[in-house]
Amino acid sequence: MTISRADIAPAPVAGSGPFRDRVLDLVRAGCLVVVVVLHAMMAGIEVGDDGVRITNALENQGWFTPVSWGVQVMPLFFVVGGFAGVTQWRRMRDSGATPADFARARLVRLARPALVAFAAIAVALAVAGVAGVPAELLAQVGFRMGQPMWFLGVYLGTSALVPLLCRQHERAPRVTLALLVAVAFGVDLVAIATAVPVVGFVNLAFVWLAVQQIGFWYADGWFRFRSNGQLLAGAVGAFALLLASTTSGLYPADMLANLNPPTTNLVLLGVVQVCVLARFADRLAVLVDRPGLRSAVDAIGKHSLTVYLWHMPAVVLFAAALLVLGFPWPEPLSAAWWLTRGAWLAGIALVLVPLATRLGRFEHGAGIPRRTRGFAAAGVVVAIAAVLTVLVVGFTVGSAAIAALLLLISLRMQRIRQATVDI
Repeated sequence: MTISRADIAPAPVAGSGPFRDRVLDLVRAGCLVVVVVLHAMMAGIEVGDDGVRITNALENQGWFTPVSWGVQVMPLFFVVGGFAGVTQWRRMRDSGATPADFARARLVRLARPALVAFAAIAVALAVAGVAGVPAELLAQVGFRMGQPMWFLGVYLGTSALVPLLCRQHERAPRVTLALLVAVAFGVDLVAIATAVPVVGFVNLAFVWLAVQQIGFWYADGWFRFRSNGQLLAGAVGAFALLLASTTSGLYPADMLANLNPPTTNLVLLGVVQVCVLARFADRLAVLVDRPGLRSAVDAIGKHSLTVYLWHMPAVVLFAAALLVLGFPWPEPLSAAWWLTRGAWLAGIALVLVPLATRLGRFEHGAGIPRRTRGFAAAGVVVAIAAVLTVLVVGFTVGSAAIAALLLLISLRMQRIRQATVDI
């Protein structure tokens, strides 16, 4: 591989502006599809004489552990998010915007569609309760729908910190990344040594900030500056460390278990994934240039957050329709269950696609008002509190309504009659 100085020029921005990194658009769309399919496959619905019970069909399945190494795509999500965030911030900074402007832009982009989703869930749960759906079943449904919302809360926080961490990255990239990884590993050690797993949730910040930082390196062109051999060595080395950490018994071998709470294994997995991505980026660029795939990627990318917010409600709506119509429910993981998974996924898609198409407009705003830094930071904190509300207790009528109200407050804090910054 011939290396020239052109190889380390900043890459085009993913997902915004006239220039796009089509490969990262493809990666983001692919990751989103994996997440939707995975959560749909986890839905273990059992109907018996004592009513409906919802479980995680893939939980505690030994065969799923090696599969989890392939379907754990959250590190790639945050790598792509770091790339998009730092390139967006640099463009805004060059036009005279402040870190508060950037944080506000991200807040509005994330909070508006979440407000709509949370309010709709509150109404739907209230209607279901009035219609006579058992409270226990609604509690199970609300818990399952609330679990994926951790991503929204973490992404709100990591996005707001992009300007600060970009400055640190530009001053001392190696030290910044190493420090974040070291703190994340330290949190792991404390959680393991004290046998108090809840300590590990501190890494909702440090693990994902470290992975986001890898996205900064990708935006700088660092990975494109490596030879194929170096990329392969990086992937193999990180994979070897993953094997050592999981076979030693310190960390769970299931990569989804490493998500709750997040561990530094996810940073290592992110290194493996980004090295493989950089190695095959040229081939993926050719692939994504095919008209059919390009159209699909664009459609998913245009409504990506809406798809994420609504994919679990779509699962619930489709399951409810099947229950009302009296369709039989095979035992989870039985032969009949596996044979019906294709139809199950297709049905969920039939619900999710029109939802995302109609509600996707809330994902995009025209301009972001400038205001003092304090209001931007406070707005982010209030929005994160909204997400924490549903994470702690699940979606209930009360928690969803409170979360929606907090999101509304966070957005109202950003409104002012001043110049706007387009995003």
